[in-house]
Amino acid sequence: MAMSALSGSPERTLRMSDLAHYTGSTLSRLSNVVGRLEKRGWVRRRPDPTDGRYTLATLTDAGQDTVAGAAPAHIDEVRRLVFDPLTKAQQRQLGTIAQRILHAMGAPCPTDWSSPDSPAAH
Repeated sequence: MAMSALSGSPERTLRMSDLAHYTGSTLSRLSNVVGRLEKRGWVRRRPDPTDGRYTLATLTDAGQDTVAGAAPAHIDEVRRLVFDPLTKAQQRQLGTIAQRILHAMGAPCPTDWSSPDSPAAH
């Protein structure tokens, strides 16, 4: 989830606090996850140059390659398990419900599920 969030962010970079919020994790737990991703060369951390109180996490080129390589199989599995069992109307309802939940949480919505390019549309 963290790598996916970074992959879709401008310059593949987010503040760790924003990334923790996006992933629904504590900053402490996320720090452990990002530490493991750093060891693999997929993410790097650095102080935020605009405010040194924050740390930025950036997805490396190797990390982006990993996300891109995993995406087709991940998308196929999500379609098989989540979308294929539902009717088109249920898929639209699921998108609406998910957007409302994310909005209530104050979390960013990673996609517009009503879009023709969304996983639910395929």
